[in-house]
Amino acid sequence: MVLQERISTAHPQERVELAAAYRLIAEFGMDDSIFTHISAKAPKSEGDHAFLINPYGLRFDEVTAGNLAVIDINGDILNDPYGAGINKAGFTIHSAIHAARPDVACVLHTHTVAGVAVASMKEGLLPLNQWSAPFFNRLAYHDYEGIALNLEERARIVADLGDKSAMILRNHGLLTCGRSVGEAFRAMMDLERACRAQIAVMSSRQTPNQLSDELAEHTARQEEGWAEQHQAAGKPDAEWTAYLRLCKKRHPDFDQ
Repeated sequence: MVLQERISTAHPQERVELAAAYRLIAEFGMDDSIFTHISAKAPKSEGDHAFLINPYGLRFDEVTAGNLAVIDINGDILNDPYGAGINKAGFTIHSAIHAARPDVACVLHTHTVAGVAVASMKEGLLPLNQWSAPFFNRLAYHDYEGIALNLEERARIVADLGDKSAMILRNHGLLTCGRSVGEAFRAMMDLERACRAQIAVMSSRQTPNQLSDELAEHTARQEEGWAEQHQAAGKPDAEWTAYLRLCKKRHPDFDQ
């Protein structure tokens, strides 16, 4: 069954998939009350250089395709169906990346217990397993500067991220980028699981069996090769499609 048969066409696909990501982050217990954000490029019809983001005050399980706000990289709200504006800290982080990285269609940021725990470790994420190895030498780090309300921090976020697609915000949380909503979501799921596994290993008080740099790099390249082969062949994202089916089953109103 093709994706279009599963999802409402009442709203543009960008809105539908972003709303699904919000519901799925909540589904997997990775939300933080009304805080943190997922953003995606808005349809061209909704504004140039604009992106979609959650309206302030809604839980992730309340976000729908129709109530997402539209904002441009200057901070001007172009459309606000819910009428509550947006979180300014979310604008700082997300506008920085959307403005600097035209290859990025979606930015996903979380404050999970495991993610914040690893973000609070000097060592950061260690190459301990098949979840963490794909991030080897591909994970950026950004030092904590307090709640992200200072627009001058945007330049430092962009500089620290560089051309990478995943970042640990030290003492803060996790961030992933993707060429699609599905890509950013899948990366966050793997990064989150890598953090949970690291906490479990370290809590066991047993000796971690850390992968060698060579093996971690080999695994990362395997992951990249698989992704590029599927994209080049124009194959559908089977995992994201499966997640969308789950979202439609558990949250049938997300695409409204």
